[in-house]
Amino acid sequence: MGTLASLISALASGEAIAAMRRARTAAVVYGLATAAALCGLGFLLGAAYIWAADRYGSMAACLGFAAGFLVLAGLILLIHQLAAGTRARRRARRRNADLKALGITAVLAVLPSLLKGKGGKELVLGPIIALVAYAIYKENVKPRPGDPDDDAE
Repeated sequence: MGTLASLISALASGEAIAAMRRARTAAVVYGLATAAALCGLGFLLGAAYIWAADRYGSMAACLGFAAGFLVLAGLILLIHQLAAGTRARRRARRRNADLKALGITAVLAVLPSLLKGKGGKELVLGPIIALVAYAIYKENVKPRPGDPDDDAE
């Protein structure tokens, strides 16, 4: 049995080493391809600048490229800021759903042992009645404007 375990571990470690080798090779290839693509984009940008400088003059081309890149930077920052609010709301919804699922799982795990114990039914019914009352209250209360719990988006 010990020989079989050592054979399996040797096979697994050999596979892990081969996978690491493939990943390292892929990373080097993708890194070189990215560097070549960035150089190509740089030369395209240089060619566009030379063309614009010949056509409009070097000062106008320089100002035009500067304005274009500043507008591009502003658009990138604006889009990032607009998307940040959406991402935060999505994370909050996911966190609330995870906490709710965790709470339900914990209650379902403890429920059988509570029901078996002395006075278990009364111990379980109290919080359940409180939760139902709270749900009824939340359903009947009008949300205030600007309330962070308001689900309207």
